[in-house]
Amino acid sequence: MAETLIKQARIFDGSTNPSFIGDVRIKDGIVESISKTELSPKQGETVIDAKGQWLTPGFIDFHTHYDAEIEVAPDLSESVRHGVTTISLGSCSLSLALGDPTDLADMFSRVEAIPRKNVLSILESKKNWNSAIEYKKHLNSLPLGPNVTSFAGHSAIRAHVMGLERSLTKGEKPTKQELDKMNQHLEEALDAGFMGLSINTLVWDKMDGSRFRSRPLPSTFANWSEYEFLNRTLRKRGKIFQGVPNVSTKINVLMFLKEAFGIFRKPLKTTIISLMDVKFDPGLYKLLGLIGRITNKIFRSDFRFQALPEPFDLYADGMDVVVFEEFAAGAKANHIEDELERKTLMKDPKYRSWFKKQWTNWFLPRVFHRNFRETKIVDAPDKSLIGKSIDDVAKERGVHSVTAFLDLVAEHGNKVRWYTVMANHRKEPLQKIVSYPDILIGFSDAGAHLRGMAHYNFPLRMLKLVRDAELEKKPFMTMERAVHRLTGEIGDWFGIDAGYIKEGKRADLVIIDPNKLDDSLAKDVEAPMPFMEGFQRWVRRNDDTIKKVFINGKLAVDSGKPVSTLGKESGYGRFLESQIGV
Repeated sequence: MAETLIKQARIFDGSTNPSFIGDVRIKDGIVESISKTELSPKQGETVIDAKGQWLTPGFIDFHTHYDAEIEVAPDLSESVRHGVTTISLGSCSLSLALGDPTDLADMFSRVEAIPRKNVLSILESKKNWNSAIEYKKHLNSLPLGPNVTSFAGHSAIRAHVMGLERSLTKGEKPTKQELDKMNQHLEEALDAGFMGLSINTLVWDKMDGSRFRSRPLPSTFANWSEYEFLNRTLRKRGKIFQGVPNVSTKINVLMFLKEAFGIFRKPLKTTIISLMDVKFDPGLYKLLGLIGRITNKIFRSDFRFQALPEPFDLYADGMDVVVFEEFAAGAKANHIEDELERKTLMKDPKYRSWFKKQWTNWFLPRVFHRNFRETKIVDAPDKSLIGKSIDDVAKERGVHSVTAFLDLVAEHGNKVRWYTVMANHRKEPLQKIVSYPDILIGFSDAGAHLRGMAHYNFPLRMLKLVRDAELEKKPFMTMERAVHRLTGEIGDWFGIDAGYIKEGKRADLVIIDPNKLDDSLAKDVEAPMPFMEGFQRWVRRNDDTIKKVFINGKLAVDSGKPVSTLGKESGYGRFLESQIGV
């Protein structure tokens, strides 16, 4: 590899140590030298003048759902272009390491809002592995863009061992032999360097396909004794338990906390989604933050909430968005695949009465605010609707807001596109959340919810949040700590060799223009996905902010744009094995 000299950048090394102005030399994929005094260029060396810019370690995104996309677009450029150089697969009990292609497509597609036909096509044409070891070997055979880590997915393991139908049947418990087999698959994954096990207890994450459509995922049918059995292996080996709590029953979160407890036993490294300042309950983040602190300090745990450093907003096409799965009337609509059939349901008087009753019932468990005043229509066949809230439309028509919404879906189906903010809408609570010691900055869901969510550039939004406070003379966190939260802290907690700029270590580096950490980071872009027949995903891009990204010392992004060799040539990313307990 050619040598590269980065000169006079403000260097953040990924720790909380003070940043400094200095030079960094890259050679043969590693950081050869870091110097506070200027280094002289060598003959043939590429010299980058980074004066006035920041040099940070590559960012780590530990919660993605790129599992299918990586097979056809291994560059994963939508994350890499924002400075992410390490991603994780296998979250939320979903993994493609083990199982039948059709079963996996049915588990994966509806939950993550990715067209099933594309996921199934990818798996049927690409899947030639059926174990964690084979999957790791397969990933390393791809021309990866970023480095890759993975969890073992409990739903995939459970369905593979028990058979999909039994794994989705209430009251069906695995036999002792089946539990041992599940544990064997988990042990094999940990031996291959997987970081741990992911589970899902959220019953409004549903199956796709026609065979078992709308049943919750296999992992949700397990009882806690099954999780505890597998957690013995995780605890013994120091690996990670990642979970999705059932937010419809808040008591469920306490079970995850109980698993993490380290009194009279080794603590179980546990992380769950997600700590947010939700609109419907403005005090909840304080309670959860306190619970996290007590869990770690008093009960000697190693527990972390996952948290995003930006507003948690959503786009929805008609009723096609995951938040409607949280109540029965919404789930019934999303059970229907055919859009015309769904439109017919919207006109049914009994259904409309049921939907309205549930939507307005404040005693039903909820995460979504269910307030149509907090919406904005951004596209529709009737252009006069654009810019209005659904509540505005209701007032114009002289009807209840629920009636207006159901009318719009009945009229336009998925062609009426609307926007809302669910959480993290207040600056000061968001600053407190990202400052909590018991959180990890992440939960982007990159690669999933393609039309509904866009958190690919969350590291840059984090830096902007902290820098804005500095510029306002109201700092709440040092910039060094902000970078550490996005890099070294995550690498250390997950036990992967990433997140630092150190001599002799792999050169995963990002050069940032701090003056471009501005409002353009929230600019909406509809980005075509050529490998999915041009399907348009919603992303946010500001190509002026990231100047360069290096992965394994190779230039991956130049002036905000992925280079032509990313995802086509080897030598960029690779599978990173978890070093916890090794």
